[in-house]
Formats: sequence, C-alpha cells, structure tokens
Amino acid sequence: MADNFDILGSAAAFVKGMSVTFREMMSPTVTENYPEEPPKFEERFRGVHVLQRDANGMEKCVACFLCAAACPANCIYIEAAENTDKLRISGGERYARVYNIDYNRCIFCGYCVEACPTDAITHGHGFEVASYNTSTLIKRKEDMLAPVPEGARPPVIAPEAEAAH
Repeated sequence: MADNFDILGSAAAFVKGMSVTFREMMSPTVTENYPEEPPKFEERFRGVHVLQRDANGMEKCVACFLCAAACPANCIYIEAAENTDKLRISGGERYARVYNIDYNRCIFCGYCVEACPTDAITHGHGFEVASYNTSTLIKRKEDMLAPVPEGARPPVIAPEAEAAH
C-alpha cells in the first residue's frame, strides 16, 4: 500500500516538473541585442564602483577608511589628505587624495557601499571591465569619479596647492 502512494507521489512530482518545462518551452525567447541596443539592468545590479559628488560638485568621500575596512577582498587602497582653505575637495575635514580599487580582487559584494556613511561609493551599471592586462584592472579615483553636476562649480585648486598635490 505504501508503495502505491510512493509511486503516485513520484509520478505527480514528475508531471509537475515536466509541466514547468513545457510551459517555458512554449514561452517566447527574450534576446537582448547588445551592443546595438543598451543593456537592461536590474536596479540591484552591482557594476563598477562610482565615487559620487554632492550637489555642489565636491567629492562626498571624506577618507574615513570604512569601505576599505569592510572589504573582505582587501582591494581598496586609500590615502587621505587634509582639506585647506585654498584646497577644498570634499565637505569634510579630509578627502581621499588616492582612492584605488583593484578589480583583480574585487568580488562585488557591496560591503563597501553599505559601510560608507556619506554614500560616497556606489555600484554603477558599468560591466565591461574584462581585460587581458591585469594592470588595467586597477581603477584610480579619476576613473571612478562621477561627473560634476550641471550648474555646480568644481573645486578650484590653487596653483601652489596643485604643485604640492
């Protein structure tokens, strides 16, 4: 008697699984015509990192090192520098003079984004980072900075500060 229920249960599971297979076989195929058309991403897609700016065009990063501390792959390298009256890069006391991410090591986990108290680092939708040369996979601050918002004035670097920079 128990064998009949086992056989019926197995048959029902088989029919249920095959119904899903046949239903998917009959649905239309969705193909994206990349690169002719722009790709469609889910909102939660984690692409290459973007260092954000505030509405005034200043960098949001205050070089607190929380993103580097949260990174399990240890792929973020930061050097901090002090903001001065002549050289104001961010809204805080410090700014990231050097901000590098080694994409050879990055696992796109998002811990750096979650750890950032100023929302300075986010995941963008860039996905074309493959390379045969591993040295091109180390992205510098200049590569990741968001463009200056329209109407904002970027920070002005005094000539004597630029020489020291």
